[in-house]
Amino acid sequence: MEAEVTEILIPKNKSISPENSVHEHNIELKTYSSGLKWIFLDYSSLWRAGFSWSIFFLLNVGVPLVSHFVFSCSDCDSDHQRPFDAIVQLSLSLFAAISFISLSSFARKYGLRRFLFLDKLCDESEKVRDGYTQQIHRSMKLLSAFVLPCFFVDSVYKIWWFSSGGNQIPYLYNIYLSKAIICILLMFSWLYRISICFLVCVLFRLTCYLQILRLEDFAQVFEKESDVASILIEHLRIRRNLRVISHRFRVFILSTLILVTISQFVSLLVTTEPSSRINLSTAGELALCSITLVTGLFICLRSAAKITHKAHAVTSLASKWHACATIDSFDELHDETPRAQIASARTGYPVTPDWDTDNEEGDGDDALDNTNLVPIYANTVSYQRRQALVTYFEHNKAGITVYGFMLDRTWLHTIFAIQLSLTLWILNKTIGIS
Repeated sequence: MEAEVTEILIPKNKSISPENSVHEHNIELKTYSSGLKWIFLDYSSLWRAGFSWSIFFLLNVGVPLVSHFVFSCSDCDSDHQRPFDAIVQLSLSLFAAISFISLSSFARKYGLRRFLFLDKLCDESEKVRDGYTQQIHRSMKLLSAFVLPCFFVDSVYKIWWFSSGGNQIPYLYNIYLSKAIICILLMFSWLYRISICFLVCVLFRLTCYLQILRLEDFAQVFEKESDVASILIEHLRIRRNLRVISHRFRVFILSTLILVTISQFVSLLVTTEPSSRINLSTAGELALCSITLVTGLFICLRSAAKITHKAHAVTSLASKWHACATIDSFDELHDETPRAQIASARTGYPVTPDWDTDNEEGDGDDALDNTNLVPIYANTVSYQRRQALVTYFEHNKAGITVYGFMLDRTWLHTIFAIQLSLTLWILNKTIGIS
């Protein structure tokens, strides 16, 4: 199955690298193919595509519906009742549906190799290729770190629920066989849905991380002799990639944000009602579902905000480069600054010795965001060209967007403020908090 998925999702007429790296990248693709086979994503033929959608409808629609209507257990004791099951099943199934449709669209349009930008990885530096390779392997571990604990906790709950329910829980023919089959189906349905949800979020994080590596590599052009044209072309390429990522994921991010917002506020509304009975057995799955949805949204928003922040830091770096070059040019003309300080500036270390007295690095300091001066190559780039480049960066800020809205930290603060306002409003209506 793994080889088939790899062959289907990777266009045969594409080459991603020279001969010495093709085998390495194929190994990386097999790693992701092993993750994709969890969702039976196969479009090589009509019947395989039909099988993929059949599995989706069975585990994402059929099993949850049967679970809710047949095993609602309204006549059970208080510990085995599931008053919030409708919210859990609907929220998780809708999130999985959004994710599955997105994955299906990505597979049909791009293929795994093109979707992960591996077809153009041979044009990048060795540092970028090595860093991206490490992130591909790390992302699969990250996917397992999110999926397996959620699956384990839900499996323990379902096994306890079926084993301790006795004759209260409906069964067919043989009580033990019936409950075992239903319990296994419900466990597989939960695993299937959360795997789809987290897989799309991890793929988005991975593609964003590639652009972070490219930006960090791009920052080195200001520390060596470079002409404005080459800097501009490279930035336009990165900006185009960010625009492509934004276009691919904008529907998924917006739909997920709306779904998670509605789901969490409905959950808050029903759990804060005076008649609601809240304990681990009745609201445990609701809490686990909420954690899953919020975590998936958090992965997407954090990745988008991080790459947007890095892209905006390029403007600050270019301005610093322009200022250092301009100051150095005037120092050489008027001989106002001792040559030792100019030499210090050329080495890239701070001129003012009190900046890093504790030898501590700021949070997230790197080539894009630090207090070190830029080595000066004033003779290679004229003042007018440097000024034009800085002006271009100021008016063409790159980043992840959703229908024109930049997903930066300010946008996240706005979301948090809106969510907090709605939360306080709901709490005021239910338990009287103002």
